Amino acid sequence: MFIDSAKIYVKAGDGGKGCSSFYRDKYTRHGVPDGGDGGRGADIIVRVDRNLYTLLDYRYNQHFYGKHGAHGSGNNKKGKDAENIVIRVPAGTVIKDTRSDSILRDMKEDGEEVTIAHGGKGGLGNGHRHLTEGKPGELGEEKDLLLDLKVIADAGVVGFPNAGKSTLISGISNAHPQVAAYPFTTKSPVLGVVRSNKQIFTIADIPGLIEGSADGKGLGDKFLRHVERTKILVHIVDMAGFEGRKPLDDYKTINAELKKYSAAVAKKTQVIVANKMDLDGAWDNLERFKKIVKKKIYPISALKREGLEDLIEAISKKL
Repeated sequence: MFIDSAKIYVKAGDGGKGCSSFYRDKYTRHGVPDGGDGGRGADIIVRVDRNLYTLLDYRYNQHFYGKHGAHGSGNNKKGKDAENIVIRVPAGTVIKDTRSDSILRDMKEDGEEVTIAHGGKGGLGNGHRHLTEGKPGELGEEKDLLLDLKVIADAGVVGFPNAGKSTLISGISNAHPQVAAYPFTTKSPVLGVVRSNKQIFTIADIPGLIEGSADGKGLGDKFLRHVERTKILVHIVDMAGFEGRKPLDDYKTINAELKKYSAAVAKKTQVIVANKMDLDGAWDNLERFKKIVKKKIYPISALKREGLEDLIEAISKKL
């Protein structure tokens, strides 16, 4: 299951208490202070794991408590530091502090990590000359966090439902999205790897957009944010108008929704793909489409896997 948002609570460990202790023997009139320091509380660390692609683990496991540092003891023995807790997340996870409404870190690279809540320092024992008794340890930090995942891909495929995005992804990459003859078959982004003679790149199938997606209609408002990470967009258009829609209207509507959502997203380089060219009327529609949209257009049949090599080469060049 693809989960791209999760709320969690983290509480780092408290520092151990410094010890109040005095060494005495038959030769010592007054006890000699020898209390050890307390150990440090556990930090809470967030680390990127390239093997993860969802925040599903944090749908139910939402509370993370670090262990406290051990208390100091006599004979100047320091308490043991607590072992840190590591929370693993997919690349592309944005960490937000919901209390201050601020972004703490944007996690992009595999192995990248950040200490999100620091454990408390251990208290000083009375073994320090200036102290007459041990001090309590510091409290560990606590935070309410929002983990917000935005898929990282080189290219993102956008278009209306049933335009053929999933069929295209399964034809050019190692991904196997669900393909069916009904709208919104894809309910979450699907990431695939394309291997060409020139390079290897990742491509994401973004769930179908419709008019009003930027305002919350369909699935668009939830998944439009995933195109923010892509370097380029692959804009696929049903050139046959198979469901009674006009290809030019589809093209304009999708671009309008991208612009409404984000000006930066709307300015991304697009590779325009005319799909379903194996169906009646597609070539006539393409000629009319070209007269209005005076850009390079790549005609394909994703179902019959025709024109895919030229499209892969075009995407590679744009990247």
